Amino acid sequence: MTNNQNILIVGAGLCGSLLALRMAQRGFQVTLVEKRPDLRDATLDAGRSINLSLSDRGLKGLRLAGLEEEARKLCIPMLGRMIHDKEGNTFMSNYSGRDGEFINSISRPGLNMMLLNAAEAMPNVQIIFNKGCKTVDLESASAIFEDYTTKEKIKLQGDIILGTDGAGSVIRRSMFNDRKFLFSFSQDYLTHGYKEITIPATEDGGYRTEKGALHIWPRGEDMLIALPNLDGSFTVTLFAPYSNSDYCFDNLNTSEMVTEYFTKEYPDAVALMPNLVEEFFNNPTGPLGTIKCSPWNSYGKTLILGDAAHAIVPFYGQGMNASFEDVVVFDEVLENQKGDEINWKKVFKEYEQARKLDTDAIADLAVDNFHEMKEHTASPLFQRKRKIEMALESKFPQDYSSKYSLVTFNENIGYAEALRRGRAQDKAILNLLDEGKVSEDDEPATLLKIVKDETQAILHDDSIIGNL
Repeated sequence: MTNNQNILIVGAGLCGSLLALRMAQRGFQVTLVEKRPDLRDATLDAGRSINLSLSDRGLKGLRLAGLEEEARKLCIPMLGRMIHDKEGNTFMSNYSGRDGEFINSISRPGLNMMLLNAAEAMPNVQIIFNKGCKTVDLESASAIFEDYTTKEKIKLQGDIILGTDGAGSVIRRSMFNDRKFLFSFSQDYLTHGYKEITIPATEDGGYRTEKGALHIWPRGEDMLIALPNLDGSFTVTLFAPYSNSDYCFDNLNTSEMVTEYFTKEYPDAVALMPNLVEEFFNNPTGPLGTIKCSPWNSYGKTLILGDAAHAIVPFYGQGMNASFEDVVVFDEVLENQKGDEINWKKVFKEYEQARKLDTDAIADLAVDNFHEMKEHTASPLFQRKRKIEMALESKFPQDYSSKYSLVTFNENIGYAEALRRGRAQDKAILNLLDEGKVSEDDEPATLLKIVKDETQAILHDDSIIGNL
């Protein structure tokens, strides 16, 4: 397979940077273009840096490019969710009953800089910053870019274009506007937005609360989450409705309202955020939405990956991991090509066939987890279910994995299969608990058999319904 072709990649975020590095490692000539200035030289905008959860699927992508160990140096392990109730009580809900399974808090800009450095070190990679993509010729794999400072326009040409330009993708919009083929597109926003605040480090650089956890203050309709940073601080994110609520972004418009709301709903968190009001009004409110579309490729010349093809809400911590897994799957499809010449149309089609079902599944799972995190994590029934799952994973690590584990710690299981099995298991345990047929105090081997039997019955019923 010859690889002496020119690959034009639009978007140098996490997915684009990893993809550029991997394509360069395969010997392609790569031009990576980013609309923003080089983040290694720029001051980052406040309030737009939601910390990321790096887990097995994302690590697999970094491993493919030889960067796993370097990335781990930027990570803080989080063993589970630390739940905070209104009275200031806390309890830890581990992510897994198996040893060594945890997620990692990692800085988005820190990881992006690492990937850019690695890509830039390749002799066959050219990175161009501050050039926004304005128009795309999908059939010829060329695009017009405008310099945001000088307004000068340039045309760049590739043998193919790979669009990794995020949820607001210009490449995807060009596909949508192309009248020569049918393009389906949906964009669904939550009624909630998000805003970031900071828990600063202590004066001696320490952490003001438990470092090794993802902190959640679930309040039914809204919630706070907090992820640790290497400098001792936590990035805190408020998720709240835009409107139609006693407390929402529409009416949290005075210092008094903000102080009243946080003091009432998150009293223990208020004590940790000395700059709460100032940051609340200085940092922007961001939207939360899901994007699904198809096809991802056009004319055998252009392909979209990552958030450009399947943006999701952040509540399963899988957005970046899914994008990195895109790179892994794309690389596998390329690896399986036979012959000297690459049939890009075939590559793109096989990649989408291998990936679309899974990305739709993680989008649905992320919305599910949004409701679980804000509404159910503090409920007694949910806690009983988690105790059963932890016991089964601890006693039978090879025989049982919760839905969360299937999604997060099983990189060789597709998201669609994790969704199918995981939802059935959740339904099985909740039904059994509700009907009084099991208890978290039951003998684990007995529990395993009952839960597995009930899960199989649900999967069987689901398959019958699906075939009707």
